[in-house]
Amino acid sequence: MEWDKNYLIVALSPYFLERGPVWFKENFDNIYNAAKTQNFWHNNVLFLEEGLQIKQSSLLLKLNDFNYQKVDYVKFPGEFSHRGFIIDIFSPSQEKPIRIEFSGNYIIKISFFSVQEQESIFEKQKNKLLKNLPELAGLEIGDFVVHVDHGIGIFRGYQEVPVESKNLECQKYFIIEYAPPAPHKEPDKLFVPYDKANKLSKYYGFENPTIHRLSTQTWFNTKKKVKEDVLAFAQNLLNLYSKKEISKTEPLWGDAELEGILNSTFDFELTPDQVKAIQDIYKDLESGKLMDRLILGDVGFGKTEVAIRAAFRVVLHKKQVVLLAPTTILVKQHEEVFKNRLERFGLSIVSMSRLNSKEQDKKNLSMIKSDKADIIIGTHRLLSSDIKFSNIGMLIIDEEQRFGVKQKEKIRALNDKVHVLSLSATPIPRTLNIALSGFKKMSVIETPPINRLPVQTYILPYKKPIVIETIQKEIERRGQVFYIHNRIVNIEQSVLDLKRELPKIKIDFLHGRMSEKNIVKVMEKFKNQEIDVLVSTTIIENGLDLSNVNTLIVEDATRLGLGEAYQLRGRIGRGELDSFAYFFYPKRLTNKAQMRLQALKEANYLGAGYQIALRDLEIRGAGNILGRAQSGNINKVGYNLYCQMLNQAMHNNL
Repeated sequence: MEWDKNYLIVALSPYFLERGPVWFKENFDNIYNAAKTQNFWHNNVLFLEEGLQIKQSSLLLKLNDFNYQKVDYVKFPGEFSHRGFIIDIFSPSQEKPIRIEFSGNYIIKISFFSVQEQESIFEKQKNKLLKNLPELAGLEIGDFVVHVDHGIGIFRGYQEVPVESKNLECQKYFIIEYAPPAPHKEPDKLFVPYDKANKLSKYYGFENPTIHRLSTQTWFNTKKKVKEDVLAFAQNLLNLYSKKEISKTEPLWGDAELEGILNSTFDFELTPDQVKAIQDIYKDLESGKLMDRLILGDVGFGKTEVAIRAAFRVVLHKKQVVLLAPTTILVKQHEEVFKNRLERFGLSIVSMSRLNSKEQDKKNLSMIKSDKADIIIGTHRLLSSDIKFSNIGMLIIDEEQRFGVKQKEKIRALNDKVHVLSLSATPIPRTLNIALSGFKKMSVIETPPINRLPVQTYILPYKKPIVIETIQKEIERRGQVFYIHNRIVNIEQSVLDLKRELPKIKIDFLHGRMSEKNIVKVMEKFKNQEIDVLVSTTIIENGLDLSNVNTLIVEDATRLGLGEAYQLRGRIGRGELDSFAYFFYPKRLTNKAQMRLQALKEANYLGAGYQIALRDLEIRGAGNILGRAQSGNINKVGYNLYCQMLNQAMHNNL
């Protein structure tokens, strides 16, 4: 059996996924022989060669049994595509995907191809033409588009029309379909020349838009009404942010000696991005203006250390720092880290959460009111009316995407002169949009820690045998597993089902309706490796840094938002071992669920949080960035055109 003439296709089993193409090449003959005599190998591998008689339908059924995902164009291991007499397959056993050409029931040709080379010449020309038009990025046939002069239509593809010209052989057009001019009539079509493509933009909103008719006043009237609303809103927005710019506050200069001592106690070398983020914050604090900055960085990329440096600068000026975190678990973790770094300087650090006893709560409340607490860390408990801050200098919001604007403003309203520092791996589109619009300053931490490995990500239809095998393999190497079952109503039943299949493995569960003390108790047991598999809701999304957990299983990934899925994946791979994330899905996928999972798969590299957030912005739209009225306006004209209007309005009002 020759490796270069026979092509090995393997099932998406954890046993195979954890091995690379080199292993399959070295063991090719052994695998071929085992497939003849052993059921496991016979059922999980397939050998293909030119001249082999096999029906396309049989091969496609086999790929389905192997849990391959059907896509338009293969990009990653575990994917296949089918077009006419051609089937493309990317097996984990091969370094590149293969293209299989059929003639009847025979394979006439098999060849490797690169993902980059699969684009047609026309696609390459199109992409080259549109490279300077980000408003059309990712445009697919059937997408809604906005023409600035004619309104919202449906993109139906491209067309080339021969022309009589010395310089051009043909003219290329975008085909846009609009509503029929009358009932029972064919839809109108607009042909937009490539050189007028700047008039087009991909439609992003919060719901499917109304398709416009050509040659009517409707679109003109719609734009006019939206423009009026945008002008009024722009003025209000400028007033809001000008207050912050005009507002003067005490410049917070550093203490070189004390900050030098703090820096020396950090056990790791700062990455260049961390250094830049800290410098950005210091510059903001020294400016004499209120800071409003977003620190964007992947889980484990050092956002907390940046926050510690910022908090230290503020408390040196005898001001309190309030750190708001979304969960009790995260509060507890922050309290431990901040005390470890800052108590040596005589600073007082207290926490407010439901974990505290009544006596501890009473003591901490007194310290906060009397300005004896330097740093206050808490959950939503900090929003309670009985908490009276005496001298707030900075508000730090961790996992910023978990809080609403009203919650943030409630704390900010406690003091007109508060610096705000937001931390997030994947900020909600609303906040990212504000940052990208220039209203909020942003620092991005993209440099990964030394020796950090990317998590190997697989997106598969749910199969219980694969789940069981995945758990067994992780436990065999003495690791632990996060198992996400995001339905509290039957989470205990899920645990019982797993225990029946895996009687020797220690399994427990966790969800948000448990008491805070029980949550912490379970997490401590898991942290101490008294639990092998933790079946949990997304409560583990934030703040759990456990280096021994290197496998994540998500039972139904369609229930997760893109940011949630990315955050969950960030909970593993904190050590130096290979880590694996399995996102399972049911048989039926909505278009948006498929987009989310594909985006997650494509962002399978360290430091992808920023790109995930941008992709989330694209999939979900801008979010309710400006209130209900403005969200309605975005729906009417599309996000891209709305932003153009807003930017123009802001410019005219400056």
